[in-house]
Amino acid sequence: LAHRTMADDSSGGLNGGFTDVMRKTAGSRWESVVNHRFADELGAGTISPEVMKRYCIQDHRFLDSFVILLASMVAHAPSLLDRIPGCQFLALITGRENTFFERTFDALGVTAEARDVPDEPCTAEFKRLMLGAAGSGSLVEMLSVLVVCEWSYQSWGERVLPSSTAEPW
Repeated sequence: LAHRTMADDSSGGLNGGFTDVMRKTAGSRWESVVNHRFADELGAGTISPEVMKRYCIQDHRFLDSFVILLASMVAHAPSLLDRIPGCQFLALITGRENTFFERTFDALGVTAEARDVPDEPCTAEFKRLMLGAAGSGSLVEMLSVLVVCEWSYQSWGERVLPSSTAEPW
């Protein structure tokens, strides 16, 4: 997996961008994620602290499920070469990504007690999706959920980065 690329695919099946086909198939649903007001306001530095608090609390609540999914993908990868990128990403998620939340909670004055709230329906469903994929034993299902999750974050970031404003978080 890690050592093969779409360009290496001589079968023509994936060459040309399977994930691009998935994104185009999602159509307006994908566009609504990438072009959401939240990303615009976050990039512009105009996001309300209350909105940022709520977002970070809920986003942090599914971090454990994401770690379980990523670790399951690593365990199901067919070789060490295929596991290494997942292991490196797992270290990033449990290191810098987690400390992002801690720094942001501190900057916004969000206490541990304030974070002890129920999952919002979207958060609960996202956790269910991640844990279901992790428990499926299907590398394809795990990778599908991971790609969509991380690609959405990357897509918003790439879209707003050129005009972004630095925030304390």
